[in-house]
Amino acid sequence: MSATQGHGENLLSAIHDKRAKAGVIGLGYVGLPLAISMARGGFSVLGFDIDPDKITRIDAHRSYIDAVPDAVLAEEHAAGRFAATTDFDRLAECDVIAICVPTPLTRYRDPDLSYVENTCRDIARRLRPGQLIVLESTTYPGTTEEVMKPILEAGGLASGVDFFLGYSPEREDPGNRDFQTSTIPKVVAGDGELAAAMMQAFYGAVVATVVPVSTLRTAEAVKLTENIFRAVNIALVNELKIVYEAMGIDVWDVIDAAKTKPFGYMPFYPGPGLGGHCIPIDPFYLTWKSREVEQPTRFIELAGEINTAMPRHVVERLAEALDRRLGRALSRSRVLILGLAYKKNVPDIRESPSLKLMELMIERGADVCYHDPFIEEVPRTREYSHLKGRRSVDLTAASVAGFDAVVVATDHDAVDYAMIGQTASLIVDTRNVFARKGVAASTIVKA
Repeated sequence: MSATQGHGENLLSAIHDKRAKAGVIGLGYVGLPLAISMARGGFSVLGFDIDPDKITRIDAHRSYIDAVPDAVLAEEHAAGRFAATTDFDRLAECDVIAICVPTPLTRYRDPDLSYVENTCRDIARRLRPGQLIVLESTTYPGTTEEVMKPILEAGGLASGVDFFLGYSPEREDPGNRDFQTSTIPKVVAGDGELAAAMMQAFYGAVVATVVPVSTLRTAEAVKLTENIFRAVNIALVNELKIVYEAMGIDVWDVIDAAKTKPFGYMPFYPGPGLGGHCIPIDPFYLTWKSREVEQPTRFIELAGEINTAMPRHVVERLAEALDRRLGRALSRSRVLILGLAYKKNVPDIRESPSLKLMELMIERGADVCYHDPFIEEVPRTREYSHLKGRRSVDLTAASVAGFDAVVVATDHDAVDYAMIGQTASLIVDTRNVFARKGVAASTIVKA
């Protein structure tokens, strides 16, 4: 048996027997649920993160991710199936290492792979024969082979010979109660047949359904395709909203009627802009990579322009409504933004359009506050560090009455919309939540 066969067959056998130890780098919205799913699948799992507060909370059985209840975290941790550390030297203990780190954009909308690159360097310093390294972070086709592989091979070990390389895109949907990490089909690919077999065997023990694809680039393209599909269709309804507004037509009524067609139509909904780590970012990964092969991505770029422009459209609608209905300029108004999170019922502000709305209103002289039942204080962000420290205000009839306008940016369920409808002087509803809740008020303007 060759050394290649020895390393590969030994690791594949350890995966099948669940003797393989798994490591997960990055214990955020993707990494922590994945680590727990691996532990519940029968593997011993070690989580890695640079944030010591996360490790402290895990050790105390206090989850910071809604998808992982405290009781589940406590069960896996107490049973010794899951532990967490900031000590990256312990990567050498792991047979399978999954990378779940951010892949944001630079200020110029180019891919920022610094987290992936730095993580690969951390792994490379501890890399040993017989390990499977998997990237889960969303990225452009070619990243695993063109960026990760050279860094990992720089020490002299070779992919497919000494260690093995795979890609499996995360498919988390924060706040979605219908699907868990273990029940979402998992796309997998490997660098060579043996790595592909390892990916299928490992993830087949962790999730209910594995979807193998032919190449790493195909797997990378799958995730981009899923999110570009959503981004383009959301841009379409955002544009239709603006067109129909000018015609005096309610786009929400149009969508509700259109979705009764049992074939050939899928409803998407407008909003104040795109949020989350995926949809506002992933399309730009493909548009950037497409320049390398000299292929235009006009459709995708146009969708990005439309979605990026939506916060300004909302602010313009707000300013117009303040002027026409209350005779007040935005610069002299107090505005309450309802919802800081990018989607309802989650404490996640990544790329949230609410932050852009707040910034635009402040730039125009408004006195702006926010209420969010999930986010007590604005944390530090890369683009909106000047908003850090602002705190959520109490939502009472008295507090609402003290604002000239309320802008619904996120339609959290834990909000008394009936009270707001009765109290607010002006409501700008970007989510159609008042109509959906059956709350009617002459003060409501849709945007």
